[in-house]
Amino acid sequence: MRIGVIGTGRIGTIHANTLSRHREVGSLILTDADGARAQELAHRLGETAAPGIDEIFKWGVDAVVITTATSAHAELIGRAARSGLPVFCEKPIALDLPGTLHAIAEVETAGTVLQMGFQRRFDTGYTGAREAVRSGRLGRLHTVRALTSDQAPPPAEWLPLSGGLYRDTLIHDFDMLRWVTGHEVVDVYAAGSDAGPPMFRAAGDVDTAAALLTLDDGTLATATATRLNGAGYDVRMELAGELDQVVVGLDDRTPIASTEPSGPPAADKPWTGFLERFGPAYEAELAAFIEVVRGERANPCDGREALQALRIAEACEVSRREHRAVRLAEIPGGTSAGAL
Repeated sequence: MRIGVIGTGRIGTIHANTLSRHREVGSLILTDADGARAQELAHRLGETAAPGIDEIFKWGVDAVVITTATSAHAELIGRAARSGLPVFCEKPIALDLPGTLHAIAEVETAGTVLQMGFQRRFDTGYTGAREAVRSGRLGRLHTVRALTSDQAPPPAEWLPLSGGLYRDTLIHDFDMLRWVTGHEVVDVYAAGSDAGPPMFRAAGDVDTAAALLTLDDGTLATATATRLNGAGYDVRMELAGELDQVVVGLDDRTPIASTEPSGPPAADKPWTGFLERFGPAYEAELAAFIEVVRGERANPCDGREALQALRIAEACEVSRREHRAVRLAEIPGGTSAGAL
């Protein structure tokens, strides 16, 4: 199998390394807006660098992996679909709903595959939580608490391109909320704070955010995120039911300290970022993509699934701006999603 990798930045490099080692991948063609960066990575992996995106399609590949800047995702998804090629794309499809819906329509018209990069679906902790909920072990689920806290903020110049904290970061928690519980969000109330460094205010973004979400079965969920969690990278989900409760992301590297005399000690080596925390999940999602391309399994996260997470993020942005509860029915694109 020959795969084209478009984008060789941080996550593109990780994916190229993973694919280059996979037994079903014969070769890679790498390209990037920074040609020297693509050349260097290709040389290091023993793969081929292409001078541009056109060559990815002209030279012939069996599938495409898109890890470019978000602004290019939708156009590249459409181009691959029109070329009849299966695509793996890092989230999101686009930063707005019209662009997302257009790209999905192109894939569905072409009858091709689009697998989105929501890697938490392949994390053992979240998989275990899903099994606990679906098996009935927790009983009726009444409360879910999700959080994503970055240790340090991203570069200031990147913030205006990110889509904001809800679309860039909490979108993972929204996807997990649906995937783990098997239920849809019906309304949200969200708030955000820009009281941290001024670069967030300059970008029209917030450094810390929170949302209260109601699921279609009445379960209440909270989701919080921040860019300024100096203790370390912290990603958790707590699920409480009438019979039991479980937590994702609680281990000896969780950056949290107990104030109880008999509580566990603080982590000696707290998580520092998402690439470290979710390394095995990133490898597993690409292994799944190869199986999808080979016709060996169903798509674990298609464009419609990604759309639903984006709709929740959009509802939160509206709620934050307008200081009101927002029903998901107000947000366009609410057609049926894939199997939860």
